[in-house]
Amino acid sequence: MLTPTLTSRLPNVGTTIFTVMSNLAAEKNAVNLGQGFPDFDCDPTLVTAVSAAMIKGLNQYPPMPGIAPLRAAIASKLEALYGHSYSAASEITITAGATQAIITAILATVHSGDEVIVLEPCYDSYVPNIELAGGVAVRVPLTPGTFRPDFDKISAALTPKTRAIIINSPHNPSGTVWSEQDMLSLQELLAPTNVFLISDEVYEHMVFDGQLHQSAARFPGLAARAFIVSSFGKTYHVTGWKVGYVAAPAPLMAEFRKVHQFNVFTVNTPVQHGLTSYMANPAPYLDLPAFYQRKRDLFRDGLKNTKFKLLPSEGTYFQCVDISDVSDLDESAFCQWLTAEVGVAAIPLSAFYGNGFDQRVVRFCFAKKDDTLNAALERLAKL
Repeated sequence: MLTPTLTSRLPNVGTTIFTVMSNLAAEKNAVNLGQGFPDFDCDPTLVTAVSAAMIKGLNQYPPMPGIAPLRAAIASKLEALYGHSYSAASEITITAGATQAIITAILATVHSGDEVIVLEPCYDSYVPNIELAGGVAVRVPLTPGTFRPDFDKISAALTPKTRAIIINSPHNPSGTVWSEQDMLSLQELLAPTNVFLISDEVYEHMVFDGQLHQSAARFPGLAARAFIVSSFGKTYHVTGWKVGYVAAPAPLMAEFRKVHQFNVFTVNTPVQHGLTSYMANPAPYLDLPAFYQRKRDLFRDGLKNTKFKLLPSEGTYFQCVDISDVSDLDESAFCQWLTAEVGVAAIPLSAFYGNGFDQRVVRFCFAKKDDTLNAALERLAKL
């Protein structure tokens, strides 16, 4: 029996760098600061809330867009934090994580041949999602070194074929946070267009040094065209639960839900009920900036004893460093050497560029126990 030949829809996609580095870290017994997930437990109160929902019998299909109380809690949070009122009934949908939210937004808006602007370096799902929708990814680089948006380059990339632009702040992998002026500039640039905005805000509660997260929801001209994506996994240290949400104007959300109902339909019922209960207390997300800023500062203080040049970490749980004074290796080779010989795994920033652009910068994740960070810093001190 012959298996039919399959023509790949993603011929250029292979094993991700995150899988490669995590496997190497396990093989070499290295401290894994590569892949971005916590190595500590979530609040037991949240687990108890989900368990209580299961025991109560809340285990069957919920409504397609998510249970009404959770959508209402999200709407209240968005209005309190960002001043924009979303209808819980028609403008918020619970998703199977942020990655599903992003591909669903793309599939709802992008038609064959449409162009979508992505700002590199970027999360590795964006471009494959665009290609699966039949669109064309138009790569615009963030400014090397600072990773600030270059609005002249973004403007030059806009064409009559541009269907959408994807932005990400706080930014993975660089840790850069867009300012109010950045968002106002984007709002002005998009005002005369029919371009949709997909605003990836999964690190919205990880902004440091007294800065505010500038959600697209704060800016009426952006909110009117935006799918705003967030992640309970990132906020509550439960990345394996894969639950997030999208907020968008009702006409956009109606199209989003058409796709959502056929690629996921709905999301884990007891987790939704547990999250609803847990959201009654805003402290866990309001206190998150201080929680991660302390870890950032601990890690940065330790890195000062090395030859790494520290780049700013304004948000997220990532710290980027320039390796120019440490090694002549390129980023990818350096990360493999660091994992095998020093015992600490990192991710090369070149993995976040379509052309593998190498600027001698690698990314560490500091969403780890203090003991994990200190163990990594002890090894890195050799450098």
